[in-house]
Amino acid sequence: IMSNLSLTTDPRGIALLTLNRPEVHNAFDDALISSLLEELRRLSEDSNVRVLCLTGAGASFSAGADLNWMRRAANFSEEENTADAHQLAAMLRTLDEFPCPTLALVNGAAFGGGIGLVAACDIAIASTQARFSLSEVRLGLVPATISPYVVAAIGQRAARRFYLTGERFDANTAHSIDLVHEVVPHDELKAAGEKMIDTLLCGAPKAQAVAKNLIKETAPARDRDYLDAWTARLIAEIRQTDEAAEGLAAFFDKRPAAWQTQR
Repeated sequence: IMSNLSLTTDPRGIALLTLNRPEVHNAFDDALISSLLEELRRLSEDSNVRVLCLTGAGASFSAGADLNWMRRAANFSEEENTADAHQLAAMLRTLDEFPCPTLALVNGAAFGGGIGLVAACDIAIASTQARFSLSEVRLGLVPATISPYVVAAIGQRAARRFYLTGERFDANTAHSIDLVHEVVPHDELKAAGEKMIDTLLCGAPKAQAVAKNLIKETAPARDRDYLDAWTARLIAEIRQTDEAAEGLAAFFDKRPAAWQTQR
């Protein structure tokens, strides 16, 4: 397994995947997305796995897309950009459709795509230190590939606010909009995770898999393949706009973007 992701399993069938790029707040680039996709696919076929837990190494859960990677992506060809976005869409969908219960332990900041990971898990428990932001519009981007999961979690009403403002919000706000199910003191996150795992292990594995599928089938109908393709194309196109170039340049130059100076 690659060094950007660590996996531990225990005899009960608990698989703990830890995003392991603490030096960049576990932001994901093409390599981490690829590692995650590969591991999720492999684990989803392992009949010994009962619960999948996802967390981040160090102070953050995940800062979302690595902006250095986004900056490089601006110079990719349209084909490369679309393939890149499709890989992210495939990873999120594999997590969303994982056959066993999935549990996000949000140990710190979850921004942009990091919120997508939280929303694609069945259950999310956040530390009081967790902070959240769908900050894409501030960078001239949009939360495209994560949208099917985020909107399903928080609803259109909350999405209308947080997609358009890009503001940061705390764990209690995340709880109030249904992004996370529970908020616990930071030093109790691991114990809260263990308690939830014990609860999940009371359920029959096959019944849980069928129950997950039941929820998916009774959700409002949407063509998942179309959504994956459409959101991937959308982010691939917007990455190459003048606004995205300006937003990312402003971020790296630590200055307000052009549209912010017009206030």
